[in-house]
Amino acid sequence: MLTAAPESSLLLLIDLQTRLAPAIDGAEAAIANARRLAEGARLLGAEILVTEQNPEKLGPTVPALAEFASAPIDKMCFDVCAAPRFPKEMLAGWTAVVAGFETHVCVLQTVAALLSQGRPVLVAADAVGSRRAESKEIALRRMERAGAVVVTTEMVLFEWLGSADHPRFRDISRLVR
Repeated sequence: MLTAAPESSLLLLIDLQTRLAPAIDGAEAAIANARRLAEGARLLGAEILVTEQNPEKLGPTVPALAEFASAPIDKMCFDVCAAPRFPKEMLAGWTAVVAGFETHVCVLQTVAALLSQGRPVLVAADAVGSRRAESKEIALRRMERAGAVVVTTEMVLFEWLGSADHPRFRDISRLVR
């Protein structure tokens, strides 16, 4: 079973942008869970990478995640890995933990690319969203059939901890309350 450790995890926050958010079914919950993942990643030492799809038209990363987007990777392609500024060297040895918008487009195409490169991928189902709920659900099923592991935010955070005696246990526990 694929699990994640913070020191070998890369949190990909894909296109969680201001002009997309109002159109996304369940956007508030997805953003809140993406923030929990980002805060947990920062506390536990996991890498974080933020992308923005066509930021001139879709705006910047949502305010709730802006502090994690100091140097977002802007892109026009749907697959994050195909973006010219995407640091491909970051993929070596990492488990990708994926959250973001348009589960059935950018998230799906990125996960497909990562899997085709033999990279392990965890998709946080409660931290992704699409305009329509059925698009999200079908995309999650498709990613899972392709080899991605569909998880929840809380699952990732507690896998990163590994134990209740971890020094950051209380901090992470506060995130999920």
